[in-house]
Amino acid sequence: MREMARMGHECVIITSNSNQLAEVPQMDEPYRLQQVDGLQLWWVNTLKYQVAKSLRRILSWLDFEWRLWRMPKATLPRPDAIIVSSLSLLTIINGFFLRQRYRARLVFEIRDIWPLTITEEGGFSARNPLVLGMGWIEKWGYRSADEVVGTMPNLGEHVAEVLGFRRPTHCIPMGVAEDTFVESESLADGYAEKYIPKEKFIVAHVGSIGIANALDTLLDCAQVMNYNQNVHFLVVGEGDLRAGYEKRYAHLSNLTFAPRVPKTMVQALLRRCDLLYFSAHASKRWRFGQSLNKLIDYMLAGKPVVASYSGFPSMINEANCGSFVPAGDVQALRQEFERYLRMPNSLREAIGKRGRDWLLANRQYSKLAQDYQSILLKRAESL
Repeated sequence: MREMARMGHECVIITSNSNQLAEVPQMDEPYRLQQVDGLQLWWVNTLKYQVAKSLRRILSWLDFEWRLWRMPKATLPRPDAIIVSSLSLLTIINGFFLRQRYRARLVFEIRDIWPLTITEEGGFSARNPLVLGMGWIEKWGYRSADEVVGTMPNLGEHVAEVLGFRRPTHCIPMGVAEDTFVESESLADGYAEKYIPKEKFIVAHVGSIGIANALDTLLDCAQVMNYNQNVHFLVVGEGDLRAGYEKRYAHLSNLTFAPRVPKTMVQALLRRCDLLYFSAHASKRWRFGQSLNKLIDYMLAGKPVVASYSGFPSMINEANCGSFVPAGDVQALRQEFERYLRMPNSLREAIGKRGRDWLLANRQYSKLAQDYQSILLKRAESL
């Protein structure tokens, strides 16, 4: 949206202040407007939650929809296009009424496929009322929106399965912003000395530590490789499962859990590592591909990436900057780690550089904004 604003468009974002991945303002009022990077950013004061898999999170979604419905809109600019960016799917209902009010184009943007995610990885039954309700909203959204956009490259297959017929979809993946090219902040004093061993081959996961992150494979691999004291496993971040993992694997001398660092320090942290790791459950949701901020950060750091991932391949294979091993296969992961360990440093550096070069050539937001603009303004161009 910032790139859209730079292109001359008047842009408005309306979002919830219960977002745990954003730096949100302290609010007493129901709505707050900030002028940020040339666009209007409206915060909606919404019920807060701490645990992702909880009733309170669902209530927070409902609270947002109610407050969005009641939000005074007289001062908002009249939109040509409305993007509903899930999660939550519920906002497509508000989006439909806003489209009717303003006679604008409605774009349904999918960043995570629900309810498929919670049936595949969250332990929810396909007959759960929440799942059935979200499934109905998802299908209705795919039917009703003027355009369907996904961050994942194979979303069209999922939409066809849900609808029973094919409709056009578009892929606008996660990207890299120009301000990330600026030299990142150094790590806080003492952080590296405390958490990152010197003269070790560092394999790192940097990000959330929750059920969706499938870290059991990495941690079990660390246990299997405890014989090799040249390799050290670093898990950086916070999440629901961190405390349990720390207790279960406390006996491992080759594993360190470190606290999350601010976004501005992530690149400095990643550059201290030798090999970066991402994992996903063996799940139907990955048949449609992925586009994760984690991989953007990893590739930008210019480091090789190994992924425990059995889904639709993208990014890593396109850039030839790492490798996939089957999700959940500890022995295959061990063998891949050992292969990278045996490589000359120059070869690992070349692999990592390919990832960074590909990212900057294909995923800058200035380019993605141009692609998105052609979708948003399609009706105007056709008239």
